[in-house]
Amino acid sequence: MKITLQHPRALTDALVQSLTENLAGERVRINAQCVQLKKTVFDPKRQHELSEQAQAAGIDIAFSERSLMWADFQLLAMDMDSTLINIECIDEIAGMCGKKTEVAAITEAAMRGEITDFNESLRRRLAIFAGADASVLQKVLNESLQLNPGAEQLISAAHAHGVQTLLVSGGFTFFADAVQKRLNLTHAHANELEIIDGKITGNVIGEIVSGDVKAALVQKYCDALNVPTSAAICMGDGANDLPMMAIGGLSVAYHAKPRVQAHATIALNHMGLDGLANVLAHP
Repeated sequence: MKITLQHPRALTDALVQSLTENLAGERVRINAQCVQLKKTVFDPKRQHELSEQAQAAGIDIAFSERSLMWADFQLLAMDMDSTLINIECIDEIAGMCGKKTEVAAITEAAMRGEITDFNESLRRRLAIFAGADASVLQKVLNESLQLNPGAEQLISAAHAHGVQTLLVSGGFTFFADAVQKRLNLTHAHANELEIIDGKITGNVIGEIVSGDVKAALVQKYCDALNVPTSAAICMGDGANDLPMMAIGGLSVAYHAKPRVQAHATIALNHMGLDGLANVLAHP
């Protein structure tokens, strides 16, 4: 088993030693934030204890039965809102219209999995600010949207290792296209808002990108690459990401809801997105 320990500021040797002093294995420092312990063996009870100790110390810890590396994968599929970027775009659009509280409550329930029909939850939210001026989209992009920490480093590492990148979002093409351009992502898919006479109608053009559609898109791009879905890394933070995470070879929960973390191979709660690159590093 390989264990990867990471701290967003600095992971000292003393802290690593205090957590792993009773574990055999080869300790390898990846960088100032990350240390890997390789070729170690321990039981699930010890794994649970170590996870709790690491969480209490503000450390992300990842366990893998084999030494995962970039060479194992061909596709990195990522959610956009609250994963690649710092906001839920639909909530911010609603905020520009004075409707954020109402819309955000539905968004939060959907992300927790309390509203199981994503399509219906999206329609309900869009209806709240139907008729709004489409200029709010540019205002959100200019004033609110930022990449989450480590996004550029993660994408650069993926591309450097020949891994294609796929943004697959239940959000909107207006923002997905901008993020794709900024990060030079290989592919991007999101919902296209219907705009008529400069107004958001509250409708989506074409198929809504639900959780099942996200999984289908991952399958589609793996088929195009002639690889199984086990060659895909799938990363997200909400319940809508679970279907694609279930078919990937590596699932990553990024600052995610508890239900998503419970189903993920790796959870990043403290590190930025580049924490995934550390897990896949192979010195």
